[in-house]
Amino acid sequence: MNMNHEPLFNVSREIVAITGVSGQLGSQYAGAFLKRGAKVAGLDLINSDSCGALIKEFPEQFLFCQTDITDKTSLQRTLAEIVKNYGAPSVLVNNAAIDSPPSAPAEECGPYEEYPEASWDRVMDVNVKGVHLCCQVFGKQMAEAKRGSIINIASIYGIVSPDQSIYEYRRNRGETFYKPVAYSVSKSALLNLTRYLAVYWARKGVRVNTLTIAGVFNAQEQDFLNAYCQRIPVGRMANAEDYIGAVIFLASAASAYMTGANLVIDGGWTAI
Repeated sequence: MNMNHEPLFNVSREIVAITGVSGQLGSQYAGAFLKRGAKVAGLDLINSDSCGALIKEFPEQFLFCQTDITDKTSLQRTLAEIVKNYGAPSVLVNNAAIDSPPSAPAEECGPYEEYPEASWDRVMDVNVKGVHLCCQVFGKQMAEAKRGSIINIASIYGIVSPDQSIYEYRRNRGETFYKPVAYSVSKSALLNLTRYLAVYWARKGVRVNTLTIAGVFNAQEQDFLNAYCQRIPVGRMANAEDYIGAVIFLASAASAYMTGANLVIDGGWTAI
């Protein structure tokens, strides 16, 4: 079946705003919508090489908007820019998020009891406040138009606790390492933000759903990959393109009766 010609999955008339577009997944989502005929506004603090490639390939369809999602005024300026160029957005993909990278300071990945307050604030600011503000700004526009789909990208660690045993290899190397708490808490917050907004906007034609995903392969160190892949039922990390079908589904008429839901695509991680 060619999804470009299947009415249920047709997104060619959508105007899509994607946060964190310069990242690995954001650029994948953008490319997927663009190849299916949609117009895409990509929001991020930096314009990456992947965005440059999209601008070159889809000059009439792709608009990069330098935006700070934690600043409502910045988001309002971006919305005005999108409306001016393409019209009112009909799809919002809240993809932007931060986590503690493997190279994070030791205190950020140490025991929970010593987790830095500044690290907590930074993660919550982007992962929760940023999504909330995007929903306020773009969701309001959608509600006024009585049409829209908001997709909040969450994580398996928002519905189950991180499996700290995966990082045992680091502790065996003499490091004190634990997956930090803030990312998990921030992603769990999206589940009820989704439910709240789904009910709040239900009669105004705005659907709000969560997409919960698992880890994505991005050239991680082999010891981590070995531990992760041993834990996950399908035996591998996700590839970036593994989530495209779900995002297109949630943005399209195929999910017209779906709101307030959490679609889990995780290779079976949460089935254990």
